[in-house]
Amino acid sequence: MTEEFDVIIIGAGPAGLFCAANLAGLRVCILEKMNLPGRKLLLSGSGQCNITHAGSMSDYAAHFGEASHAAFLKPALRALSNTDLLAFFEARGMTFETTDAGKVFPTSRSADDVLDTLLDACDAAGVEIFYEERAESVSAVDGRFFVQTAYAKYSAPCLLIAAGGSSYPKTGSSGDGVRLSEMLGHSVVPPKEALTPVYAENFRLADLSGLSFENVSLTIWRDGKKIGANTNDLLITRFGFSGPCVLDASRSMQAGDVLKISFTQLSAEAVDALLVERCRTEGGRLVSNLLYGLGVPDRLVKVLTADAGIAEDTKGSQLSGSSRKALVRLLTSYEVKIARLGDFSISMATAGGVSLSEVNKKTCESKIHAGLFFAGEVLDIDGDTGGYNLQAAFSTAYLAAQRMKTLCA
Repeated sequence: MTEEFDVIIIGAGPAGLFCAANLAGLRVCILEKMNLPGRKLLLSGSGQCNITHAGSMSDYAAHFGEASHAAFLKPALRALSNTDLLAFFEARGMTFETTDAGKVFPTSRSADDVLDTLLDACDAAGVEIFYEERAESVSAVDGRFFVQTAYAKYSAPCLLIAAGGSSYPKTGSSGDGVRLSEMLGHSVVPPKEALTPVYAENFRLADLSGLSFENVSLTIWRDGKKIGANTNDLLITRFGFSGPCVLDASRSMQAGDVLKISFTQLSAEAVDALLVERCRTEGGRLVSNLLYGLGVPDRLVKVLTADAGIAEDTKGSQLSGSSRKALVRLLTSYEVKIARLGDFSISMATAGGVSLSEVNKKTCESKIHAGLFFAGEVLDIDGDTGGYNLQAAFSTAYLAAQRMKTLCA
């Protein structure tokens, strides 16, 4: 026996739930493979749910990597902006606060509150959610979609695949969306880890794990050519680097690339000139004490002076030109070679997914099958940290919902 609906949604994450909540009046079901909804949402913002980013929608484009990805998202972001998204939740009793960096969180700092609000909205819209119902297969026959699980078969004229990407697979985000999309004839850009930390070869800063920096500049080099750059906050870990500076740029990285990091906002020339002047006027002080005002912690200074071959008791008047230049290079262009990137178990997002060339950006509807939609991380879109990915998930889901209501009218 086949259970019939107006809309079938695969995945009870933020995209699936938000789409369903905006389909009041239609008979909608969500098929969720896990025993609970929104498990990845509950991890967002370390459980505090950085739901979106403040500012103009026109500023969002720079935070989604390739220009084609940002262009694809424009209609969705116009249809549901960050202020529209917050209005949806505020109308249901939630309040929000914005950090100095533009990140927007629930005032309660609880992802559970966001999930509960989505579930309440789905309940009010009459949505049925079936848990532990993994979509085993999908097919399209005579204008309807059929989804087979281990327990039942479902049919509807509209189908939304919102099963997420491949990151944090323990939450249920394990690549099902890509698999199902391919069953329906869609091309897929191979999934790749995004928003993930870097593991460095022969890492010499492990003892400084936990040390963080603001507005660090990083460049990415491959085969001697600069292929990318980013400036943001950086965190030293036991195995390499993390923090927004690395996470946001990780979509462009691969094993074997070289990262060059400046731990100070001054240029190499400016640091060199400063050291020359201080060695001349304060030559009786230790070299390690001549780097004040650069924003470089003493613990890091100690390591870098040693790596430059400068003995701890070396005074400014004793610093050779070659040692000075070595120290300047370490301060402004510290090099590490990437051994590997964090895998899907720790990456916060997935790059790759359903090819955007086969999806109508004005509706998030398939160009291959009328009535088939995609939203959220299953699409070949990944944004920076700071709430951009969740906004994209909500906006694409909303756009799909508007088209579905027209089709089912």
